[in-house]
Amino acid sequence: MEQKKVVVGMSGGVDSSVAAYLLKKQGYDVIGVTMQIWQDEDNFTQEESGGCCGLSAVDDARRVANALEIPYYVMNFKREFKAAVIDYFAEEYLKGHTPNPCIACNRYVKWESLLKRSLDIGADYIATGHYARVVQLENGRFTLQKSATAAKDQTYALYNLTQYQLSHTLMPVGEYTKEEIREIAKGINLRIANKPDSQEICFIPDKDYAKFITDYTGETPKEGNFVTPDGKIIGKHKGIIHYTVGQRKGLNLAMGHPVFVLAIRPETGEVVIGNSDEVYSDKLQAGNLNFMAIEDLEGEMTVDAKIRYSHKGSKCTVRKIKEDTVECIFEEPQRAITPGQAVVFYQGDIVIGGGTIL
Repeated sequence: MEQKKVVVGMSGGVDSSVAAYLLKKQGYDVIGVTMQIWQDEDNFTQEESGGCCGLSAVDDARRVANALEIPYYVMNFKREFKAAVIDYFAEEYLKGHTPNPCIACNRYVKWESLLKRSLDIGADYIATGHYARVVQLENGRFTLQKSATAAKDQTYALYNLTQYQLSHTLMPVGEYTKEEIREIAKGINLRIANKPDSQEICFIPDKDYAKFITDYTGETPKEGNFVTPDGKIIGKHKGIIHYTVGQRKGLNLAMGHPVFVLAIRPETGEVVIGNSDEVYSDKLQAGNLNFMAIEDLEGEMTVDAKIRYSHKGSKCTVRKIKEDTVECIFEEPQRAITPGQAVVFYQGDIVIGGGTIL
């Protein structure tokens, strides 16, 4: 039987390195690729700040590929990353939303762009080191199943992949715990076995989102009013890009008790402030829908919904209210439902689909 060819996206980290090793061991013809997405910074900045895609990542990935005796290439995706991730990130913040750039990167860069180039060079699949599992259900549809380890499950950030993309995707790491992956890496003497996970958004390593957006867009954020839900002005803020729903720190409001951001109104430049109990809501609407386990949502469905990456999930009833909009009613109120973040629907370990919170 002819070997199936797979392109593994290698970040220089332990997960993608072990993914390449596991696939080679399973008999695949493996090619390692690092996606160059860093923009036009100097070498020092790339080295210091590149996260999963900086120069040190390339060096680490190349060394791993040599150790595994697989071909290795660096592919330039700077243009795609700028358009699909950085531009989107800045635009969403200017609209008063809190975007998730990793989800956009997964869907439009790692999968759409890398998959196309990989298939163009004769590959059958792409693979990553994500903690998730691709499964095909009895109805024929491809979906994601949570990884073997709940502590590292990454299905939330992958809900937006299409049927075509899933059918050409392998995720071998999803069957293991992080500790097992590190042990495998040690067992084959990979230098990166204990390399720490990258935490921050790769293009904003100092986490100063507002400064990045101002520098990137050239737009100085306009000051505006902090207001109560009924419209009473209680102070001035630095510009809406400095705030997100649920935020408590950095408001500099002397109210005599803790207050939180309840909503951001880009049309008026207002940031709505309220008490801790007002941060909770039992409903949301979501658009930009993508379904995996089902073709479309008909009627109502009871699911567990995650409203952010670190959220454990909560039971809700979801139903369509427009062609590309659903409404979710939670059994218990949820804290800081944030426009721009994803909501992802599960039944058990299976991803049903998801969308962007409106």
